[in-house]
Amino acid sequence: MAAGGDLAAVGHRARGGRRPVSRTPRSLDGLAAALLADDGTADWTRAVPRRVTALLDAMPAPARAAVHGAAAAIDAYAVARTGRRLLALGPVEREHVMASLAARRALLPLLDAVKVPLLLAAGTERMLHRSPTPAVSAPEDPPLDCTPSRDWPTRSTADAVVVGSGAGGAMAARTLAEAGLSVVVVEEGAHHSTASFGQRAPLDRFLDLYRDGGATIAVGNPPLVLPVGRAVGGTTVVNSGTCYRTPDQVVARWLGRHGFAAAEGFGAHLDEVERTLRVARQPLDVIGGNGLLALAGAEALGWTAAPLRRNAPGCRGSCQCVVGCPTGAKQSVQLSVLPAACAAGARIVTHARVRRILTDRDGPAGPRAAGVLARRPDGSELEILSPLVVVAAGALHTPPLLRRSGLGGHPRLGRNLSVHPAISVAGRFSHPVTGSRGVLQSVGVEHLRADGILIEATAAPPGMSSFVLPGVGRELRGELERTERLATLGAMIADRPSGRVLGRDRPLPRYGLAARDAGRLLRAQRAMGRLLFAAGAEEVLTGVPRVPRARNLAQLEALLDTVSVRDLHVSAFHPTGTAAAGGDPQQAPADPEGRLRGVHGVLIADGSVLPSCPEVNPQLSIMAAALAVAGRFVARAG
Repeated sequence: MAAGGDLAAVGHRARGGRRPVSRTPRSLDGLAAALLADDGTADWTRAVPRRVTALLDAMPAPARAAVHGAAAAIDAYAVARTGRRLLALGPVEREHVMASLAARRALLPLLDAVKVPLLLAAGTERMLHRSPTPAVSAPEDPPLDCTPSRDWPTRSTADAVVVGSGAGGAMAARTLAEAGLSVVVVEEGAHHSTASFGQRAPLDRFLDLYRDGGATIAVGNPPLVLPVGRAVGGTTVVNSGTCYRTPDQVVARWLGRHGFAAAEGFGAHLDEVERTLRVARQPLDVIGGNGLLALAGAEALGWTAAPLRRNAPGCRGSCQCVVGCPTGAKQSVQLSVLPAACAAGARIVTHARVRRILTDRDGPAGPRAAGVLARRPDGSELEILSPLVVVAAGALHTPPLLRRSGLGGHPRLGRNLSVHPAISVAGRFSHPVTGSRGVLQSVGVEHLRADGILIEATAAPPGMSSFVLPGVGRELRGELERTERLATLGAMIADRPSGRVLGRDRPLPRYGLAARDAGRLLRAQRAMGRLLFAAGAEEVLTGVPRVPRARNLAQLEALLDTVSVRDLHVSAFHPTGTAAAGGDPQQAPADPEGRLRGVHGVLIADGSVLPSCPEVNPQLSIMAAALAVAGRFVARAG
């Protein structure tokens, strides 16, 4: 997409089509000009408000209202100080207003609320004006049998229906289809080809590939952003490609403490998944400057670190894993698993949201699965009748689906939510770090892994730095102009399951960060700062608005002594555990083999079936669990 292209086409496909971008409020125009110190000398700044509006249009109404409300409040502050709105002020007056606002510590959270979408938009526009998105040669994807719901019959039948086409759903569909069952996979999102990823800027793809524009929120203290994908291939299309095997102690816990019988022989299932995804350690020649600095810092400290194992053979280092790999190197399940499922006869219905699981309640042994009822984008419905329903809608969406279906009676359904809380720290170097090649998540630093802390070198897609840069006005503009010199580390915590998913029509995640895990995040922040200084960073950006920078290790330690977890920008990833399998009928909504209790013919085969936090990036764990659950069903049926 060329710089200055038509943003009216940018939006999201929540209902199978695009919607136009809303009119940009004047308060947002003024705020963008003030935050970015727009003096009219740079063309890219003029397009930022429209791109922010496109991003907000993809978000849930509460998130959108919060940003617009913050922008209006800042505009009102300008009126109170000067008698005029931000947009009516000159650059110097706007700078004074923003400096006054930033000096009020209590208002810093208000500024941060609007800086996140604005920086995403600003980074994208700056990138596009400097170097428009180049055409990328992409291989032809393996064939899939995909049919949009508008073209699917109103009533059809199958031996098995799989709800969701992500890591778990794809593996279950392949297993069942290869066993000879007729399988239909129902997916709410669209099918995106590898070629389509190379034709648009990363942020434009972000709006299409993530549910709610990536703004799913788990309410808590602090609130957590919890992004999940929505497409054929699910979140595997937008994850980092990092492939950790489930640790042995976790598998032992699932078997011994929780009684998850499907974890028996888990190593063999993990082997099969690794072969399918072609997992291998990432070569050094493409990991990029960010990864090389992480390795150098770890070596200087004597910490264990190495390039990560990933499902990306032939990776070219495009650093776009989280918005769809444009070269087809990352083996997301729509490239690696679903083609085999379709070759065995499985079919995929896209743009169809499953409203409920149909049941036949006339049987003497209790209710039995009878298929699913799904809704098309135009509001019409379709039925797929089947005696087996595999629920793989994801840990956030499986509990609401079961409740809508009258199958949510277990007291632990929706509880036991684990999310891998995560934070980031950046280091500024004297030389450019980001270049023409690099891996989005390249190096794992395992020095603190025994304490449940995993540090990974992370780099954002071009123009999409997720790190919240410090300052406002000219200071922030200067930071944005120097992002190429930043190296970013992220840390995630193996948490105690501290959340739950409420809701019926849509998930309402709640998460209370355990005190132990809050302490781990703070310890991780110190460790990442230390690692960056050991690698030669000139300064470390802490991500904490009131103490944003440290010029040396002693200063960093002193600053972080004043910080609590409420000061951090905490994100979360990898939701699991909300329909856990286990041997205790009072604690586990699913039985030891992943069958939903209280109904015949419903299997759980996504991250929600895992009994506890897998402690590492969970794609392999989820796929191995789905393989085990579906495989045991086939073995019993045979």
